[in-house]
Amino acid sequence: MNPTSTLGPTSMRAMKPRGSRNIGIAETKARAGSLLEQGAAFTRLEADALQAAGGQAPSDDKTRPALREEHVDVVVIGAGQNGLSVGYHLARRGLKFVILEARERVGDIWRSRWDSLRLFTPARFDGLIGMPFPSDRYSFPSKDDMADYLEAYAIKFSLPVRTGVKVDEVTRSGDRYIVTSGRTRYVASHVVAAASSYQKPKIPDFAALLDPSIRQLPSSAYRNPSQLNPGGVLLVGAGNSGAEIAMDLAPTHQVWLAGRHPGNIPVAYNGYFAMRLVLPVVFRLVFHRLLTVDTPMGRKAKPEQLSHGLPLIRVKPRDLDAAGVRRVSRVAGVQDGKPMLDDSQVLDVANIIWCTGFRAGLDWIRLPIFDETGRVKQYRGAVDGEPGLYVCGLHFQHSTSSTMIHGAARDAGYVADRIGERLRAAAR
Repeated sequence: MNPTSTLGPTSMRAMKPRGSRNIGIAETKARAGSLLEQGAAFTRLEADALQAAGGQAPSDDKTRPALREEHVDVVVIGAGQNGLSVGYHLARRGLKFVILEARERVGDIWRSRWDSLRLFTPARFDGLIGMPFPSDRYSFPSKDDMADYLEAYAIKFSLPVRTGVKVDEVTRSGDRYIVTSGRTRYVASHVVAAASSYQKPKIPDFAALLDPSIRQLPSSAYRNPSQLNPGGVLLVGAGNSGAEIAMDLAPTHQVWLAGRHPGNIPVAYNGYFAMRLVLPVVFRLVFHRLLTVDTPMGRKAKPEQLSHGLPLIRVKPRDLDAAGVRRVSRVAGVQDGKPMLDDSQVLDVANIIWCTGFRAGLDWIRLPIFDETGRVKQYRGAVDGEPGLYVCGLHFQHSTSSTMIHGAARDAGYVADRIGERLRAAAR
């Protein structure tokens, strides 16, 4: 089975309602400028109207523009697969909402990943609700394929995405939440933080003690081998990202892969048997229904997954061995400016890529919603003690599939249902 995705500028034209004429994505974007409002431009265009309507907040600083306020039912923060899925459900309920995206284009979070990245899931599992992924169902889309798909999804469903709008903080005033971005304040009874769990890389403190000649990158900053110094590369963290990047680097560098082996799916991921039987069972049954916070099996698995991640899906240990990747124990510290393993072995490398996971990076939410480990206290996205505040896309938010594309629709639907219930109750 050919794992190469067929999605691109040409095949994107297939994403149109039946019976309509063939409209390319470039034309669609041109016609949809009012739908994907560019953040800074939108602020300038709307400021005069708000001022005329008396919606401008007072300011004592006459040299700066006053704060601009906008009132909506819901503010969704993040226009990735989770934010767009929430938007789909909110739009079907006729609610007034905005989706704020810090990057300049919908899908840029995917475009910024390493060049050779392909999704772990075949295309049959990569579509969001209402729009199948326009590719061979057994192909593995590239990162850019996924980015273009998300952009087309926002256009197709006329989702009110405002790009280039970085949220500075979320606070509460009475029964309303205040979402601040620069000189703009969005006032809403509901906020959904859909920025996923992968915002801030976890890098150990001892990284600062490494020799400054060693090139260090978090996995989120890695693009291709040309970024690195000549010489060996140590990948710290042996999960899916570490294994994939190791395979990308093996043709050009000597690679060490350090960390605990997380296990692996024991069949060829792209074989006939795996594609038609194993992966559907794993993704749809095990990850989506059995391993949830509502089952004893899921509650037992959650701490392990939060600490160590998922088993290897695509790359197998034998693939790493065949590529010449040296698997070693975890990195314990630094000796003489070089990384030292917990078996006291010191590695003389020119580069280190930290594949050690991420923190949620939600500290811009200025509310007491975090537990002692820094994780959000929530059930299925509803935040404890903060009625009207929700999260979407957190690791094991409800199940293993919560951070997978095919899990976005269920989690987003649950959040949208709770928002709809609260708004109906308030209207009585």
